[in-house]
Amino acid sequence: MKSTDIFPADYFRRDDETSDENFYSMPRLVVHIDEAAIETLVACHADTLPKNGAILDLMSSWRSHLPIDVLTPKRVVGLGMNAEEMVNNPALTDGDVWVYNLNEKPQLPFADGEFDAVVCAVSVQYLTHPLEIFAEVFRVLKPGGVFVVSFSNRCFPTKATAVWQSTNDTQHVQLVVSYFQHSAEWGQAAARIKNVETGFPADEDPLYIIWAHKPEQEPIAST
Repeated sequence: MKSTDIFPADYFRRDDETSDENFYSMPRLVVHIDEAAIETLVACHADTLPKNGAILDLMSSWRSHLPIDVLTPKRVVGLGMNAEEMVNNPALTDGDVWVYNLNEKPQLPFADGEFDAVVCAVSVQYLTHPLEIFAEVFRVLKPGGVFVVSFSNRCFPTKATAVWQSTNDTQHVQLVVSYFQHSAEWGQAAARIKNVETGFPADEDPLYIIWAHKPEQEPIAST
C-alpha cells in the first residue's frame, strides 16, 4: 500500500524539497523536546519496550531516549541522516549506525523479523512515504514486536509535510493512528498523552506517544 493510495499526494509535499542530505549535513547536537517531555518518553519506553531485545532507532540522532539500564538491550541500531550525531549517541551499539534517507528509499535495509522493537522519536512529521515505512517496520519486527512513535508540537517547518503543517496536535494523533491502520495488520494502537489537558504545566512541551504491536501470529486468511 502506497501513501498516495490513501492520501492525496499534496499531503506529503514540503516547503523545502531540496536534498534532505544537505539539510541534515550539519550535526545538531541538541534535544528537540524539553526535559519534562524527555522524562515522559523515557518512562514510556521503559513500560512498552521489551527487555534484552534488539531495538531499531528510526530517524535516529545523538539521543535515543532509551532507559538502557532498565531495558539492557542486546542491540540498538541507529538509522538516521547524520553520522556524527549517531556516533555521539551512547545508546547505539558500536558500529550499528546507518546513514539512510527514508524519503528517498522507503525500504528498510534489514531482514524480516530482525528487531524486537522500533522507536521513532519526534520525527514522524518528516516522512513523505509514511505508509511504506510503517509497513517496512512491521516487516522487520518479530511477531509480538512493538513500534513506538512519539512527537511534540515542534518541527523544522520547511521539512515537515504539508498535512502535518496544516493540522493540530489532536489531528496529528489521528494521522499517526491512520498510518498504523492503513499500513499493515497492526494490533490495536495505544497512546500516552502529555499536554495541558492532562494536567501538565502550560510552559512544558506537549508529548504524544502512539504504539502498536505486530501480532504474535499471522492473521488466518479467509477462504
